[in-house]
Amino acid sequence: MTTRVLVPSGVLGLGFDHAALARGIAARPDIIAIDGGSTDSGPFSLGAGQSKYARAATRSEWRALMQARAEAGVPLVIGTCGTCGTDSTVDWMYDITAEIAAELGQSLKIARLYCSQSPISVIAALGMGQIAPLTPAPPISPEVLGQMTHIVALAGAEQVQAALASGADIILCGRTTDTAIIAALPLQRGDHAGGAWHGAKIAECGALCSTNPTSGVIMVDFDAAGFSVEPMALDAACTPHSVSAHMLYENADPFILHEPGGHLDVRGASYLALDARRVRVEGSIWQPGPYTVKLEGARIAGYQTTILATLRAPHYVAHAKDWVARLTAFLHADIARKMALPAESYQLEFRLIGVDATLGAMENRSADPVEVGVLGLVTAQTQAIAAEIGKLINPWVLHFPLTASEELPTFAFPYSPATTDRGPLYEFALNHVLHLADPMSAFRLVVSEVTA
Repeated sequence: MTTRVLVPSGVLGLGFDHAALARGIAARPDIIAIDGGSTDSGPFSLGAGQSKYARAATRSEWRALMQARAEAGVPLVIGTCGTCGTDSTVDWMYDITAEIAAELGQSLKIARLYCSQSPISVIAALGMGQIAPLTPAPPISPEVLGQMTHIVALAGAEQVQAALASGADIILCGRTTDTAIIAALPLQRGDHAGGAWHGAKIAECGALCSTNPTSGVIMVDFDAAGFSVEPMALDAACTPHSVSAHMLYENADPFILHEPGGHLDVRGASYLALDARRVRVEGSIWQPGPYTVKLEGARIAGYQTTILATLRAPHYVAHAKDWVARLTAFLHADIARKMALPAESYQLEFRLIGVDATLGAMENRSADPVEVGVLGLVTAQTQAIAAEIGKLINPWVLHFPLTASEELPTFAFPYSPATTDRGPLYEFALNHVLHLADPMSAFRLVVSEVTA
């Protein structure tokens, strides 16, 4: 039996080729699967329980996929709803789905797979020795776990299969591994396990495994021996190089991929060009192991205020690093004198945009910019303290002299006021696995119907 999985894009919200999607639907897939998020953009989405992507963009693309699903008459699955996969973003996606269903006159069975974990349950699991660290992993304790604003467990194929078994037309998943939503049906239907996980990894980012990554839409055929992959855009092609290279993407080991319940080994995989557009892959091996699911958690690390100015005077541009060093030392002393704050109770950092804002001390390239942006980051235990520090440093960021013997300079700032209160600053504080005797024990499945 061949299982045909249509993947419209690497993530909902970034767009896809609608003509390619139509060709994919015409090829009669067995399921449509798309990812909804990741941790790529940092901890804010998980910490706040909010989607990174605009509701309007999400709604527009999801509407097109709901129409395609109705035409194909197959399940539509999205993983990691709303970027982070918290219960709140699953419900956010459910509201969007219900709105669109009413507009389109669709009657649907919708399954919601919830993946959020309560700190109390995770603390209990820690006490029973069911949690183990990954590398790297921050130290955790009941106190640290109690500080988490959101904790999610990454569902695997088994949890998605449970949702499929409900007969749902649309499945809205909380946090899942990128591969689980694609591998679930092939595995459920008895296709080659190594091929199912390997093909899912190749397809996770849509057409990124092709010569036209932005086209989005690809089709993967799974069977008893492996899988074949083909892009649906006419100006895209999959090659042995483009397909095999995707094992390098977001993976520490290009040959081993860990998933709930085992790992994928592709060291013996072969990649064969079937024609100018399609690639056939066989030889991947699935190695079963203990059933663990990854835990992700975020907590508030402080509150932040920023300030932005630009240096244009050639003298200051040429000596921007020296200026920042002198300014920082002066400001720490000024904050201690005027606010009586010890240095360890807040953070003050300046990043020189155009010099070393990305790599900091590791930067090994230099140039002669016309101007240098100075971004100040103030982080404190409360927003009020961060804002007060921001106001205190404001005049000096805009006027501090490079040497004591020169007149006060005036720098440019792009907006007024020059400071901006950013609110809570989140950090990832959990990178561990949870051992489960029953794959569903850490997850909840709710099935409901929307009637046109």
